[in-house]
Amino acid sequence: MNALDVLKYGHLTVLHTIEGLPESEWETGGVCGVWSVKDIIGHLGAFELMLVDIMGSFLGNVETPYLDKHLELGPGRFNDFEADRRKEWSAAAVMDEYQQAYERVMALAAQLPAAIWSKTGTLAWYGSEYDLEDFIAYTYYGHKREHSAQIAVYRDTLDGKGLYVKREK
Repeated sequence: MNALDVLKYGHLTVLHTIEGLPESEWETGGVCGVWSVKDIIGHLGAFELMLVDIMGSFLGNVETPYLDKHLELGPGRFNDFEADRRKEWSAAAVMDEYQQAYERVMALAAQLPAAIWSKTGTLAWYGSEYDLEDFIAYTYYGHKREHSAQIAVYRDTLDGKGLYVKREK
């Protein structure tokens, strides 16, 4: 597996899904449970920051605030905590955080030694039988595809309101 490609294509899926979405539609709830598009992108941004922590830990960084919070709260409470933290942020601020975190992920990923990616047991809290590539595929790529599909369904509801902006394929 080429983990850098998997990271890139997951990111491009998110960008393609939100491209042209009017900012006025970013805060409508119900896209994923009670979450809006802004909440989803904020959630994905928090996950990118957690991946910054994880990749940084392989490079000797000892501070992992997002990973620590995820492990402390568990996935559900972490998601709600991070979505709530961004409630007052603008859609642009949430998107900027997501984009900047992604760029940090890619910079760190390029620095990781090849042997790290497929070494099982390096993420003991995730499962001793998994490696970083597995984590990227399941937790990041699959996660982004799932939320992008939810946003796409929401966008389809906007078509009848004249708000849907056709995207190039």
